[in-house]
Amino acid sequence: MVYGSPALGRLIDELVKLPGIGRKTAQRLAYYLLKCNKEEALALSRAIVELKERVGFCRQCFNAAEGELCEICRDPQRDRSVICVVEEPGDLLAVERTSEYRGLYHVLQGHLSPLDGIGPESLKIGELMARAVPETVREVILATNPNAEGEATAMYLTQLIKPRGIRITRIARGLPVGSDLELSDEVTLARALEGRKDL
Repeated sequence: MVYGSPALGRLIDELVKLPGIGRKTAQRLAYYLLKCNKEEALALSRAIVELKERVGFCRQCFNAAEGELCEICRDPQRDRSVICVVEEPGDLLAVERTSEYRGLYHVLQGHLSPLDGIGPESLKIGELMARAVPETVREVILATNPNAEGEATAMYLTQLIKPRGIRITRIARGLPVGSDLELSDEVTLARALEGRKDL
């Protein structure tokens, strides 16, 4: 497709690779960047470079972090005997916005999806199992998304953790089925956390 400039075409091709960005949205974004002043475009490019140079994943919970541990894992006020398991860092942020949870997290970096070739070895499940030991953890809250993949992931984790004698809870079904945690409002998510149940 001809965009009037090879550089514009390359930018559109890169933007299409982002999740949730189709070709038309990529075109709108590219033309916006072309029209905006140079400083705005450079600020965006610097923010992306800084992200890639300074931010990685927490070695304990796999949340975004500048350094070995994220701010949550470093916080001594957190209840270290409870781990809330989420699929993505965005889900962690959604739970944090409720101000209802004061434990630690574990970010799986995805969900089980055999049709897409995503099995247990593709996720941070081994690392979760290393943390979920009865001597230090009394409860694991499964806060995977309420869709088919999230439910399958929760069931798989339940089978692994339950024999260890650790309490396993699932956030209540106050969230709409087929939705993502990061798209939920704080009140709904807070009620789901309060109404979690044993599995």
